[in-house]
Order: sequence, then structure tokens, then C-alpha cells
Amino acid sequence: MSKLGLLCNRPPWGEMVALDLKAGKVLWRSTVGTTEDRAPLGLAFKWGTPLVNGLVVTAGGLIFTGAMDAYLRAFDAGSGEELWQGRLPAPGVANPMTYQWKGEQYVVIAAGGHSEAGTTLGDGVVAFRLARVGESPSLWSRTIDRPGGRLAGSAMMAGFVLAALLLAWWQWRRRRRRA
Repeated sequence: MSKLGLLCNRPPWGEMVALDLKAGKVLWRSTVGTTEDRAPLGLAFKWGTPLVNGLVVTAGGLIFTGAMDAYLRAFDAGSGEELWQGRLPAPGVANPMTYQWKGEQYVVIAAGGHSEAGTTLGDGVVAFRLARVGESPSLWSRTIDRPGGRLAGSAMMAGFVLAALLLAWWQWRRRRRRA
């Protein structure tokens, strides 16, 4: 590990690879994970993170996997495109599983981190319901609860606070000049 807490070898540091075993060729490669939980300021470079867990493939063609960053991700099994990610309280370095309950499908993963790798530790088990037909992710999920989103959200909040302080100062100064 470097002094910044990043791996010393060249990225990508975590990849999912689909192979055509009959033809003996790589169908696609997809980087899994970001540097958000390791890099200074939470910068989310899509360089991947080590994958020490398994994955699950659904009948609908989705692949779910965790990584050393604290996200569970869904990928398209045909193309390797990342379709979704859900934030976890600690890295999901476990095999995800899927189940159905009351006609809806869920994916669940243990979020415990990895003490030897120096990640955040936890004791959570997190379940996500798969989207219903026509349902899209929430605004929170699309903006704040994604790699790099909390940094952007914090910057936006700091901007709003700064703007409010400047407005209050300007009004105070204006009133003072009138008096």
C-alpha cells in the first residue's frame, strides 16, 4: 500500500471478466469498485478494488457483487455494464444471494468489511428490493448515494451554507449603512 492507502500496482485493482470457454476468448471486462473509501477527500476514481468475494447471477441476466469498497453493484450479464449500486455500511466482501418474498425479488449481502485489508468493519446484513417494472432509482440514489456523491453533496451543502452566510452578511451590512 502507498502512503495514501492505495495499492502500489497499476489499476484496475478489481475486474469482473466474462469468458467464452468454447471459443477461448474474453467477452467483456468490467472494473468493479472505486477508490472512494481509500483516497483522500473520498475521490471516487473508477480503478476498481480487490474482489475477494463471489457473485450471484439472476435468471434475468443481472450479476450482483460486492467489493472492498462499501457498495453492492449490479451488472448486465451480457455486456458487463454497471447498472446500479447500493451503499453498504461496510464493504460487502461476502457472496451475495437472492430470494423472493411476496412476489418481489431481493438481493442480500453481509457487510462486514475485511480486517486484514484495513477496510471499515461492520456487522450488517443488507437487503435491496429489485426494481419493479417501470420503477427508477430515487434522486438520492442517483446523486448522493453513489461513488463520489457524498463529496459532491457535501460540497453543495457547503456552497449553500456559504451563500446563506454571505447573504446574511450583506443584509447586515446594508442595514448598518442605513443607520
